[in-house]
Amino acid sequence: MAKRRGIMSEHLKEEIAKELGFYDVVQREGWGGIKARDAGNMVKRAIEMAERGVSEDKRSL
Repeated sequence: MAKRRGIMSEHLKEEIAKELGFYDVVQREGWGGIKARDAGNMVKRAIEMAERGVSEDKRSL
């Protein structure tokens, strides 16, 4: 099976993991060590950030 290419940059993933409080797990065990709930919360946070960015872009038009 081919390895999937991530959409989020490594830096963004690390920043969100720090914000959500599980970056220590990532450092110890890698991304495969995080809980499914943490992964879901990370995606949710990234979507919120993207939506906020889009709405800010629309206001600047």
